[in-house]
Amino acid sequence: MLALRLARGAHPLLQLRRLLVTTASAGVGFLLLCALGHAVAHPGQSSASLLRLGWCVLPLAAAVHLAVAVARTDPSTRPRPGLSSVGLGPARLTLIAATSTALACALGSALALLVYLHLRGDLTGLPFDGAAAGLLGAGQPLPLPGALTLLAVTPVTASTLAGITLRPRRPRADPDAGAPGQDGDAESVARDPFAPTPAPTGLPWGVTLIAVGLAVEVYGARGADGSAAPLPGGFPGSPVPVLAGWTLTALGLAVAGPGLAHLCGRLIQAYRPGATRLLSGRALMDESHRIGRPLGVLCAVVSAAIAAGALYGQTISRPLGPLTGLGAGLVLACATAALLTAAIDTRQSRAGTTAALIRLGAPAGLLRTAALLRTAVLLAVFTPLTWAVATLAALPLRA
Repeated sequence: MLALRLARGAHPLLQLRRLLVTTASAGVGFLLLCALGHAVAHPGQSSASLLRLGWCVLPLAAAVHLAVAVARTDPSTRPRPGLSSVGLGPARLTLIAATSTALACALGSALALLVYLHLRGDLTGLPFDGAAAGLLGAGQPLPLPGALTLLAVTPVTASTLAGITLRPRRPRADPDAGAPGQDGDAESVARDPFAPTPAPTGLPWGVTLIAVGLAVEVYGARGADGSAAPLPGGFPGSPVPVLAGWTLTALGLAVAGPGLAHLCGRLIQAYRPGATRLLSGRALMDESHRIGRPLGVLCAVVSAAIAAGALYGQTISRPLGPLTGLGAGLVLACATAALLTAAIDTRQSRAGTTAALIRLGAPAGLLRTAALLRTAVLLAVFTPLTWAVATLAALPLRA
């Protein structure tokens, strides 16, 4: 009940984020129901139906990534002084965040079921009823337990991962300041605002995963024995090692994202920086933990889209199917929305620092120039990296 009250009284921008989560959950639920409808309409093609269901993992992962990003940036579930005295400690706030995520995803799943039944022709009286009856396996009864089980995957997964991500962590004890929590609870331990942000440690691991992924793609394409895993949308089948290499490469980009963003902040401040470069670089180093991971995920998605587009133009000329287009668009939209959510959250977290700089007489143009400089450096680093990874990922399959 408290989660419902917080959701109803939230800021309109936060409501828009939750609406995006609901929409993403609805798209995933619709794709899962389409896979179930194909299995019901074609009982002799169990392998094809299982393949359709397996490819729904990518949109599911993208929707869960967006849901966790929105839950992490929800200001109503952040620990604040005084909340523990009324029973809203870190553990309770984590439970509220997980519940809010589950409600948003469950609403999307319910909407997906209604749209699916309507386009299938089971619900009549509205425009476009039965418009996709042939595609959705109309004429066969839809197993309700199976449909409800598939629709519950997104809310359960998103709420569980949101709870794990936002779970309260015990702060590290400062030997000079005494043990944390002596004055009440963990909220009494304040972080030094002038302490440097520790650099992310995932850059070497991310680079290693990218290199290993590209190597697996090359050797997998050379050593293919003719057996290939079929791809959606009419693409020719690819060897399983190549798909595994693509997965490792995408994971490497996501892992290396925070470290690359932190490195961009250091590059901005290199060699006699002025006030603008110092402000821009320090802010980017502080934001690298928040904005680096969704930026790396978006680069992985864009690189996969570029590689797929290059291969698509060389192999087949017919357009993509509607379900393939829906899944690809859903993955790209969720990755973009997660990055924008992180960017808005970092801007809001800098509101106090920005106000203090303005009170000290800093011109507004200085702050705008620093923000543009951060954006330009990130684009200058991540854009060629994304293009290079996409080119190398598509190279083994062009031969």
